[in-house]
Amino acid sequence: MKKSYVFLFVSLLMTGLCFGQKPVEKRIYTAKPVNPHPPQLDGRLDDPVWQHAEWAQNFTQREPDDGAAPTFPTKFKIVYDSDNLYVGVRAYDDEPDKIVRRVTRRDSFEGDWVEINLDSYFDHRTGFSFTINAAGVKGDEAISNDGNNWDGNWNPVWFAEVAVDDSGWVAEMRIPFTQLRYPEKDEHVWGMQLHRRLFRKEERSQWQHIPRNAPGWVSSFGELHGIKGIRRSRRIELLPYTVSSLRRFQEEAGNPFATGQNTKLSGGLDAKVGVSSNLTMDVTINPDFGQVEADPSELNLTAFETFFEEKRPFFIEGKDILDYRIMGGNGSFSNDRLFYSRRVGRSPHHYPNLNNNENTKVPESASIAAAVKLTGKTQSGLSIGILDAVTDREEAEIDLNGLRRKEAVEPRTNYFVGRLQKDFRNGETAIGGIFTATNRNLSDGNLHFLNRAAYSGGLDFRHQWQNKTYYLNARTSFSHIRGTKDAIYQAQVAPQRYYQRPDADYVELDPNRTSLTGHGGYLSLGRGGNSKLRFDLGGMWRSPGLELNDLGFLRQADRIMQYAWVGTNITKPAGIFRTFNVNFNQWWGWNFGGETVFAGGNVNGGGQLKNYWYVSGGIGWEGKNLSTSALRGGPAMKFPSRLNQWYDISTDGRKPVQFGIGGFNTWLGDGNSRFNEFYFSLLFRPYNAMSISMNPFINFNKDDLQYVDTIGSANGDRHLFGRIDQQTLGITFRINYSVTPDLSIQYYGQPFVSAGEYNQFKRITSPRAESYADRFHTFGSTGSPTAASEISYNADDNTFLVDEDLNGATDYSFGKPDFNFRQFRSNLVVRWEYIPGSTAFLVWSQSRTGFQDDGEFSFRNDLRGLFDVYPDNVFLIKLSRWFSL
Repeated sequence: MKKSYVFLFVSLLMTGLCFGQKPVEKRIYTAKPVNPHPPQLDGRLDDPVWQHAEWAQNFTQREPDDGAAPTFPTKFKIVYDSDNLYVGVRAYDDEPDKIVRRVTRRDSFEGDWVEINLDSYFDHRTGFSFTINAAGVKGDEAISNDGNNWDGNWNPVWFAEVAVDDSGWVAEMRIPFTQLRYPEKDEHVWGMQLHRRLFRKEERSQWQHIPRNAPGWVSSFGELHGIKGIRRSRRIELLPYTVSSLRRFQEEAGNPFATGQNTKLSGGLDAKVGVSSNLTMDVTINPDFGQVEADPSELNLTAFETFFEEKRPFFIEGKDILDYRIMGGNGSFSNDRLFYSRRVGRSPHHYPNLNNNENTKVPESASIAAAVKLTGKTQSGLSIGILDAVTDREEAEIDLNGLRRKEAVEPRTNYFVGRLQKDFRNGETAIGGIFTATNRNLSDGNLHFLNRAAYSGGLDFRHQWQNKTYYLNARTSFSHIRGTKDAIYQAQVAPQRYYQRPDADYVELDPNRTSLTGHGGYLSLGRGGNSKLRFDLGGMWRSPGLELNDLGFLRQADRIMQYAWVGTNITKPAGIFRTFNVNFNQWWGWNFGGETVFAGGNVNGGGQLKNYWYVSGGIGWEGKNLSTSALRGGPAMKFPSRLNQWYDISTDGRKPVQFGIGGFNTWLGDGNSRFNEFYFSLLFRPYNAMSISMNPFINFNKDDLQYVDTIGSANGDRHLFGRIDQQTLGITFRINYSVTPDLSIQYYGQPFVSAGEYNQFKRITSPRAESYADRFHTFGSTGSPTAASEISYNADDNTFLVDEDLNGATDYSFGKPDFNFRQFRSNLVVRWEYIPGSTAFLVWSQSRTGFQDDGEFSFRNDLRGLFDVYPDNVFLIKLSRWFSL
């Protein structure tokens, strides 16, 4: 087996060498100074200063016909003064009445647009993107990792105007140097790219041609010369804000905390301070994120936590410099990382145990008292990212007939992240490291189940060679947690490791431990570009003791894995396709006991047809799985192999009406279990300023072995499973209406219902048996006259009673697991940028959550039951004012 992997790698390497291509020649543009009379932004380019600058033109098409001439020419000029960079772009169009001018909210990037990308560090890795569409809507993104990461939550303050005429349209931009980061120099050379989108033909053209199979984006930029004598700015920006909110919810008789209404007035401050011309410090004091959209609904029946994307602006902006994923790719381990910002300001760990007639009020999240972030890159190529945040001690207030007491539910906590990375060889080689620390004040005895301190870190290395065609990536990680015996015991028996498993003889459950240490790593070698063929070979490991969940995210430790990926793409129209790609994947995984726990592979591909439709799909196979978590701390259990299949089709995105269909299907080798999901999308644009979308989905989950409970009995633990018949339906609605580029109205709503009914309850008897049927005993399945009495249902308290030995006495019982979960979440946000950088928000959010245990799915009844639930409404007004000092 190992010889076959070596042969595969050598074959791919030699094939890749044969398909190599020569690098494209760098283009250079020289900007002209315009002091003391800068141009006035009006989208006309008729100011005298523009006459002193030269036009740059001769753009090259990148999509769909890579390397061909564009349909219409584009040209630009660049000038500057001591404070600003000015960019004028003329986008020719023989049919100006067909220019698509969509009025949207900032960063939507719809319609015809032009953009400039600036590598002002000139590190060949990072950049800043400024986009303006033909309707005057701005977009901006921070670029990192040589174009692999684009952060649309970066919102600098800059200015632009557009105009349409008989020759096409014109864009005029003014970008303050305060919004860029650059080293201290007398004369600058920056990387630069100008990019145009011709929407009605889905065509993109560039000043500096970067082939679609190039190994990098920023590293392939042309160059901007001529900028001299720009002074370092103080770059002090203040954004104070105030928030007024009203919450209306269901009143509860006798509960003094559920009066049906409460109000709140608060304020805070965000600030940016330019420590140097290329280092920025961000500070937030008492931040409010009330305008942030709610997470999508879900019902999680696994042992593991769900990963949710960060949506809070302070943590999103510049997040890539603090990003340290412990494995690449996009598989089941791809979310694992050393820094998961949603740990900061999370919901409390503890919920008080209430006595009879007591009521409580528990904070929804730990308040962030203050947070500071320092990010940037020095002239020598050293990237710096430092974040420190403090969350307050939180208390639950408990009432008993007017007598009040308080109980701590979350300790005061300090979170620290430090990240350094040094570039060499113009960014082709980098060495870096990261360190995180979580320290809690556990003076409250009831919180001693938490880790007192948690530290993690790692070293990473990246090397590219032969014009960045080939790469080698390596990362290591470690963790160390400290706490009471109870805290470390909880870490040992957590789902990430389950030290208590009776068949895990390679780990030891030690109830006297007060610390736990682990380690991990990742290595990959591949070809990233300059060829139609790309490949990636690699592997990773996580020791059983690795624990990152105090400030990071770790789904599962105790894993070793190897993988192989091969892909190719068509960059010119061929046959029925404008573009097309196909990929092959293979993986194999073990635990630290040397047992194979998973294996599989897939083939997938897709592209855009010449009628502008998109199609994609794939098929995959997973071998027999040895699950170390299915029995929630019991022995590992074998599960059947499975076949996966998926597809997605969407129509022409240029049209006023666009729809799509797709699905995902899984069939298990037991012949009884399957999962089927179908989704549909509809997007309607009645006119350029409005879009309405609806995305319904429905799935059917029929699983012969769904975990129910683990019950202690006189004969040992009983691991109980059942056959679940589950149906889930959700619909996501969005309405976006932009009155102007600075005033928008957005609505998001999602009703979600899921019903699950259990039958054929089972007790696991031999989880590793070769025969599937020998791994469990189904209650009442022996065929004897008395077998039916092996399990019975008590409707009075909704419990099942089990009499294993059929002696008439109940050996143990478990609750009825059937469920109907119903939830509705919605946000209505009016956003008005009343002056550049200053914003007013008007927000209405509503949530409804209900639960019952009949388990029968009925769309009409479940939807009616959902909207019978009393709503929780929040109304808020948030006003911020931007000051630049």
